[in-house]
Amino acid sequence: MNLQNLIALKKTEFVTALLIFVLITLTVLSSRLIRLTSNSAIYFEQETELIFNSLSELDSLQLKLNRQGIEFDKEELEWATSILGWRRYQRGRYVFEGGYSYNAFLSKMTKGIQDPSSVVILPGIMPERLAEIVAENFYFSKDDLYQALTDSTYLAENNLSAEQLFGRMFPNTYLMYWTTSPKGFIDKVLREFESAITDEFRLRAQELGYSMDEIITLASIVEWEAKNQEEKPRISGLYWNRLNRGMRLQADPTINYVLGERRRLLFEDYQIDHPFNTYMNSGLPPGPITNPSLSTIEATLYPEDHDYLYMVANPEGGHVFTETFREHQIESEKWRIWLREQYRIKRELENRQKEANDSTAL
Repeated sequence: MNLQNLIALKKTEFVTALLIFVLITLTVLSSRLIRLTSNSAIYFEQETELIFNSLSELDSLQLKLNRQGIEFDKEELEWATSILGWRRYQRGRYVFEGGYSYNAFLSKMTKGIQDPSSVVILPGIMPERLAEIVAENFYFSKDDLYQALTDSTYLAENNLSAEQLFGRMFPNTYLMYWTTSPKGFIDKVLREFESAITDEFRLRAQELGYSMDEIITLASIVEWEAKNQEEKPRISGLYWNRLNRGMRLQADPTINYVLGERRRLLFEDYQIDHPFNTYMNSGLPPGPITNPSLSTIEATLYPEDHDYLYMVANPEGGHVFTETFREHQIESEKWRIWLREQYRIKRELENRQKEANDSTAL
């Protein structure tokens, strides 16, 4: 092979190699460019939550993806951020599931397009428990929310007592962003409460001769007293009967509120000197003892018409209602007999279990 042929051959090899290189480069570049906008760049097999506590950059995002076990091409992700310019990610909560392009994935966090959390407020809850449950869905702590619920300045601005504010923590499911502040959360719930309390309800309260605040207070007692939905109007009617006759409510839930816990009450519990003790004080307590549901508020406004003045629990989880104190005494004794029997059975089972454990140890 002469020199001229050799040079021609090398030129051909060089051109071929160059073409192959260009082709590979274009293929890789084309693939990457496609992945910028196609839903194949990054994939989440299940719903994945990414939370940024503050404005964050790529290294923080990569760390979160690694911790979640999400597979991704580190070099390609860095290339995509440099091309697209989505390098800084807003504080918030973002949820991903399925496939995403780099553009869709990164721009969502850069623009701060958060996914709301579903927050459930249950009826008949206590403030500390509400703060604990709610704070799981936000950046703030349970202490932050509890402090907001009792903040004197906020209460004064809304012309409410701490009890009245909590009574308005309307039970419902709310969609809110992770970055919502404690007061922002409370404001939204208050708006929901105001929306739920219709003009019809307010007019009905006036017909009964009570303010809406007083209705919520009575409804909060019914909320804790009623173990099932069907009994709410009957229990409400009983309390209205007592109020209309000038009798003390003698509502056990108000004692539970004074104690700060819901448990079986002892004789000495009823003797506690406290404004919310309806065994010692006439009329309604100074404010709600919990947050009543809409159905309980409605049952309070539209009670069952009857002559019951007394009630006592029964083994089925409801109540036995009576019109006279003598009847009440009889039913109360039946309840005490049943309770004593349950305690006897419990002790017997515990003793048997202890004997079985001792025999096993031997």
